Amino acid sequence: TEHYLGFQGRCARREFWYYVLAYFVIYVGLAVIQAVIGTRVLTGLFGLALLLPGIGISVRRLHDTDRSGWWILIGVVPVFLMIVLGAAALAGGEMGSAILSAVLLPILTLAAAALLIYWYAQPGTAGNNSYGPPPPHVTPDSTAHA
Repeated sequence: TEHYLGFQGRCARREFWYYVLAYFVIYVGLAVIQAVIGTRVLTGLFGLALLLPGIGISVRRLHDTDRSGWWILIGVVPVFLMIVLGAAALAGGEMGSAILSAVLLPILTLAAAALLIYWYAQPGTAGNNSYGPPPPHVTPDSTAHA
């Protein structure tokens, strides 16, 4: 598509969720094939190939709700903290801190993921916003005449 690696502009809910659905269906299909042939390469290559397009469509979806694309990093912060605090706690022999980072920070990561999913499910802002005009509405008839 024209926005394969694009981070500019906006993405409608329908486009975003169809992307997520297609990704999920293909991933599950590849996982089944992997189980049959006994390898783990297919889903890894698939995920790597669609890493930047997935980030791009997520950023554009946030733009449609008039939020900065940088919000996708909200899930990285608890993971980074979990790694740093867990390593520091284990190096210092503090098991209480290690347990805290192993319990509390995954909960924060899930909360961040839930917040992003909530934002992705919200309707886009009507009309122009900080990130440009609304995404075009794609219907089956509009693609046949292109």
